[in-house]
Amino acid sequence: MTTIANPPEHTVEGYSGFEQGPIRPPSEAHSLLIRVTRNCPWNRCTFCPVYKGSRFSLRPVEHVLQDIDLVHRHVGLLQNLGSKTGRVERSDIGKAAQGMNPGEMQAFQAAIHWINSGMESVFLQDANSLIIKPRDLTRILRHLKDRFSWVKRITSYARSHTIARIRDEDMKDFHDAGLNRIHIGLESGADDVLKMVQKGATQEIHIQAGIKVKKAGIQLSEYVMPGLGGKKLSRLHALETAEALNRINPDFIRLRTLAIPNHVELYDAYEKGTFEKCTDKMMAEEIRLFIQNLSGITSTIKSDHILNLFEEIEGRLPEEKEKMLRVLDDFLNMPPERQMIYQVGRRLGQFSRLKDLENRMAFEQTEQTCRKLGVTPENVDAMIDELMKRFI
Repeated sequence: MTTIANPPEHTVEGYSGFEQGPIRPPSEAHSLLIRVTRNCPWNRCTFCPVYKGSRFSLRPVEHVLQDIDLVHRHVGLLQNLGSKTGRVERSDIGKAAQGMNPGEMQAFQAAIHWINSGMESVFLQDANSLIIKPRDLTRILRHLKDRFSWVKRITSYARSHTIARIRDEDMKDFHDAGLNRIHIGLESGADDVLKMVQKGATQEIHIQAGIKVKKAGIQLSEYVMPGLGGKKLSRLHALETAEALNRINPDFIRLRTLAIPNHVELYDAYEKGTFEKCTDKMMAEEIRLFIQNLSGITSTIKSDHILNLFEEIEGRLPEEKEKMLRVLDDFLNMPPERQMIYQVGRRLGQFSRLKDLENRMAFEQTEQTCRKLGVTPENVDAMIDELMKRFI
């Protein structure tokens, strides 16, 4: 375990304490979260509930640097207590926390989580950290690497619209300063879908941004949202999203199935019937069409979110393409009753993959739940809609 010296304390004018934003990608669960901006500068996507009602703002660079210094100090303090296991023990926490004010405690808790997670990665929050001035971002990245030289990965969310306007030289500077992965919410490569959900990007902007990230030597994760086109645009959504990604060749393609909570704008269209939500079976067919049309790329597909029906749709293209398609074919070829059991069991946490249907106890418990709730193949998708809202 890397150990660090305790730096001298100093204060920054106007600084009110360590901050963390509301979300991060599932793949950043073990990362140290450093908040560079607050909320989302676009905040108009009709499917997204996260930042609605919150104003976007840039944090002063000095405040971000102070956050980094605070965590650095707490990591050093905890390490100096001498835990032999490499993890932070309860007794260590009690000793170290004595006399701390509430503002320090959040940084302290972040340090504990990070130490116990291995201290290998940092994630910059919130929705679009690359919108700040390039020199400011480079300064933050260099400070992170100065304080935590052993870190293997520094990542951030970013909007395609923002990246497309950044100079290639600045992107290269980000890479050289330590930024080595960017997460982009592509959602769809179909202009009609992007316009419908007010994404604020086009297929061409997505492609320009993705290519720019790759050119800078930075890893790229593109997020795709099955079901976002609804019944009307499902086929277009699948085909044109595959076309966009074929031109980008991102390192990762991450699936995030559409769910529609009651408090987003898209829910109003859903209620009125102007947006018809795909059933799980339709989304399985859409994902199959999407994967089938991915061609000439070496991306890794990930299905790392509880909203997704199929956790095992994961693999590297092109060699594992057929394996992923077989999962979808297996589901689509099931009798409706068995499909229903899997749909409900997956969303209740009984199943994570199709082979879990062979677990007799989990199968019977899910079957009993379906009988108790009156779930049938005809109404299962309405019931699933309500379950999925709990995960957002």
